[in-house]
Amino acid sequence: MSTFQALKSSLSRLQKDRHGNFGIMSAILVPVLIGTAGVAIDFSNMVLQQRQLQEASDAAALAAAAALVKGTVTDGTAAEALAKDFVVGQMVNYLSSTDATSLRNSTTASVTTTTTATSKSYKVKVNAAYAMSLTPLMNVFGKKTVNIASSSSTSSGTSEVKSALSMTLALDESGSMLADTTTKLNDNKCEHFNTSGRSLGTYKPCYVKKIDALKTAANLLLDQLDKADPTSKYSRTNAIGWSSKIQVSSTFAWGTLRTRSDVINVLAAGGGTESGAPMKSAYEGLTTTDSKSETQVHLSVGNTNLTKYIVLMTDGENNASSSDATTLTYCTKAKDKGIKIYSVAFMAPTAGKNLLLSCASGAGYYFQAESMSDLLKAFTAIGSEASSEKVLVTQ
Repeated sequence: MSTFQALKSSLSRLQKDRHGNFGIMSAILVPVLIGTAGVAIDFSNMVLQQRQLQEASDAAALAAAAALVKGTVTDGTAAEALAKDFVVGQMVNYLSSTDATSLRNSTTASVTTTTTATSKSYKVKVNAAYAMSLTPLMNVFGKKTVNIASSSSTSSGTSEVKSALSMTLALDESGSMLADTTTKLNDNKCEHFNTSGRSLGTYKPCYVKKIDALKTAANLLLDQLDKADPTSKYSRTNAIGWSSKIQVSSTFAWGTLRTRSDVINVLAAGGGTESGAPMKSAYEGLTTTDSKSETQVHLSVGNTNLTKYIVLMTDGENNASSSDATTLTYCTKAKDKGIKIYSVAFMAPTAGKNLLLSCASGAGYYFQAESMSDLLKAFTAIGSEASSEKVLVTQ
């Protein structure tokens, strides 16, 4: 047999021989099957982790925007750091330490702030990414990691709805306001007075007099209004100092400067107690309907949402019962007109307390102050409450 024929015969036998085929096919298919299994496992992981990352970046953008609105963080840099930490914190339970480090290094956040005259808004954008480690099965294809990424953005902000106010302070400066509070001033000699305003002589120590405590308290209230309205565009105030009659008063003016200088800082105790006339004056000052009325003055500058207040304070009881009746008549009229009445009984007798409680717009509008400290807290609270109603923040 020739060499050619022998070779042909060998090839024919090899072609027909099935021994060892399984081994050959296994050698070819096993790597493919392993790679396919790796693809299936890693693809499932990729889908799951991409969804988790998207949810984490969405939540981070919302959290950063909300923190800016609420003032928990005060600038863009802090908000960006919060968003970045939030993403990593949300994902850390799903990632290996290597992937978590990759995520922290690759995540970015940006904040865009837009400010107008009445609002401030924030747009927060979060881009999160990391190199997800693949299973060893994928090494067959030479792949060890795959990039997972997400992008989220959200907007949030505040708008201020300005509500203007006009407020009258009707403050008792009768003779009993010369009496001492329980707050010690110094160890020097000074003149002391009883609750009728009569001198008890000069002796040690000195205590803060009720009239001086009132001046301090009233200025604290006005400070609250100035803080909420520093440019005096929304607040108008006036004051009435009264005893047995109206002793001093000011006309309405923007802000608090004239109220302080013309009335509050010049209060001088003396005389009896008759609250009817000052309450009537306070009511009429807030309810006139001519072109110079408080409503029209505010409308002329675009203040369409106006709240009116009266703050009535006394440390005594009226000398005449008719003053009680007059006071209650005008308290009722004022409340019927939507005017909010705060009342403060300062170390007052029972009759005075009962009158002011009846006059107030409700139990929450009545303050009973038995010390200088109580008085300061009461007037500060009134100013704060009126100011908070003046500027409403929405988000």
